[in-house]
Amino acid sequence: MMSLDQILAISIFVILLIVLIIGKVPRYIPALIGAAVVILVIFLGIQKSPDAVWKVLNLEQVGQWRFWVPGKEHIESYGINWQTIIFIGGMMIMIAGMEKVGFFRWICLLAARLVGCRAIPLLLSFMFISAFLSMFIDSITVMLFLARVTIELGRLLKFDPVPVIVAEIFAANTGGSATMSGDPPNIIIGTAFGYTFMNFAANTGLIAWVCIIVSMVYFYIIFRKSLKQGTNPGEMMKVCPLPASAITNSRLFMIDTGIFVFTVMLIITHAETGLSVATIGVIAAVLTVLADMKDITHVLKPDWQTLLFFVGLFICVGGLEETGVLQTIAKFIGDASSGRITVAMPVILWISAFASAIIDNIPFAAAMVPVIKDLSVVGAMSLPALAWALALGTDLGGNATPIGASANVVGTAVAQKEGYPISWGRYIKYALPPMILVVIICHLMLLWRYA
Repeated sequence: MMSLDQILAISIFVILLIVLIIGKVPRYIPALIGAAVVILVIFLGIQKSPDAVWKVLNLEQVGQWRFWVPGKEHIESYGINWQTIIFIGGMMIMIAGMEKVGFFRWICLLAARLVGCRAIPLLLSFMFISAFLSMFIDSITVMLFLARVTIELGRLLKFDPVPVIVAEIFAANTGGSATMSGDPPNIIIGTAFGYTFMNFAANTGLIAWVCIIVSMVYFYIIFRKSLKQGTNPGEMMKVCPLPASAITNSRLFMIDTGIFVFTVMLIITHAETGLSVATIGVIAAVLTVLADMKDITHVLKPDWQTLLFFVGLFICVGGLEETGVLQTIAKFIGDASSGRITVAMPVILWISAFASAIIDNIPFAAAMVPVIKDLSVVGAMSLPALAWALALGTDLGGNATPIGASANVVGTAVAQKEGYPISWGRYIKYALPPMILVVIICHLMLLWRYA
């Protein structure tokens, strides 16, 4: 029978998920309210344990040298995952600088010109750009600029941008699954278990790119007839903007592009340099600020609401972990799979995929990290194999509905704001079949590689 603190921890988390699904208030508000209730009611009220509060807040870790330069050591993660929060915050500042100088619009317009500003080649090239960039920067940012440029080109070239935006969202989530820095769930998983960029690239990367190629073929087949342009082919290049028109400051454009390339190299080699991802995020932010000191207020604006959401979320998950709820779930999965990785891994993959289709994949991944950690112990199973299944399931499953991942919410919101609303029915019609297809591919490839 469950104890009172376990019932409350589950109730708080379920209510948080319901409020996030409804989406009527900014998601950081219910996350912080849930965190406050966990601390005041569960930790201090029922358990009467200030130690549990400090354990979940995990502030002392930030003051340790090994948090910033761990070398070959693994940084244990419990409670608030400050590595994830600091890294994402730093990347937000770097991306704000890149967006200001027109980097993202420039790369989209360059791709458009290279394919002759034709709708079907645009679909495929923008899917590739979405997948590739999402390997290194947050897919939310990728969809913010990509959806806007797609709508701009759709109006100029007279094609419906909605199918292209849905395909871009699909590619962003799929490409994000290829690396540790791609999607927030991967950052949470990687920092929790000490996995590097190359660990992800060598394991989820191959599977992700097989899924990207398959999804590009799928979207080409279903849209090749319906995605028609109203502009004469000879006029397309005339109305399509020049890439140079996107650049607002040539000097800063070159500097910020260099900072981006340097940051990507640090992310790829962080296992060799011994730098933590938090340190890399700080380096990216500091270099971006130094490059544009005249307009520091523009770049020094990370999305505080998203960062506060992560803080509240990690505390709510800490409540589930501290009360033993997640350990119970891990034991149940372990018993149900009889300790067989060939059963547990597909279970994690498909549960993650369908759960992430209904709820935002970030809180689901945060809740499942301690579950698979305990499962690897109680069931004596390979933790990396379970981690890759969780990463792929949460990232790819989030494709199925408009609320499954943050990139979906952002992409559809931009379309709605610009006068191209995407209904649930239309989105699911386009995205659910390929989601199931790529998860089947993941299932087979995971069993082939790790069973």
